[in-house]
Amino acid sequence: MTATAARSGFLLCEACYLLNRGTGGGRHLSCARCGAGLHVRKPGSITRSWAFLIAATILYIPANVLPVLETNSLGVARSDTILSGIVHLWQTGSWLLAVIVFVASMVIPAAKLVSMSFLLLTAQRRSTWRPEQRAKLYRATHYIGRWSMVDIFVGAVLVAMVQLKAFASIEPGPGAVYFAAVVILTMIASRCFDPRLTWDPLDSRHE
Repeated sequence: MTATAARSGFLLCEACYLLNRGTGGGRHLSCARCGAGLHVRKPGSITRSWAFLIAATILYIPANVLPVLETNSLGVARSDTILSGIVHLWQTGSWLLAVIVFVASMVIPAAKLVSMSFLLLTAQRRSTWRPEQRAKLYRATHYIGRWSMVDIFVGAVLVAMVQLKAFASIEPGPGAVYFAAVVILTMIASRCFDPRLTWDPLDSRHE
């Protein structure tokens, strides 16, 4: 039998991480230390995570199709999407930067969408398949999500630094807004997901 805090009558506070002794199924309980509401599992975890993830998936398309940077140097205008910017960096010899932008701006967001979809599907179906590996996948997904903002940070720095009026200027394109929204929505989706749902089917299987 797997020993869980919920089965033993304990509830973890999500605000201060104090382990509280819970009664009455964890309904209308408050943390003894900070007074935050306690729940056996995050309310509506799967539904809310799906909502944010689907929104992020929809916005992922314009984030990659629309330009993220619009530059004007000596009267020559140029608009770059994430992919065209990566190609330009590669062709001009900035291979390392091209790889970093490719991984941070394309691989990580796409991988996070896929991994979160997998975690939600398996939790929703109460799968008992390799829970330890799925728990590690969630931790990795939750951790690396913030690094996909590297492209936005680089763009923001360039916009702030390269403003030479008539000689050169850089402005963020509409794709940057969509890309930032994708990153934020996937981070919220992973935050809403309750990883303890991965272990619940193992616990109920022994009841």
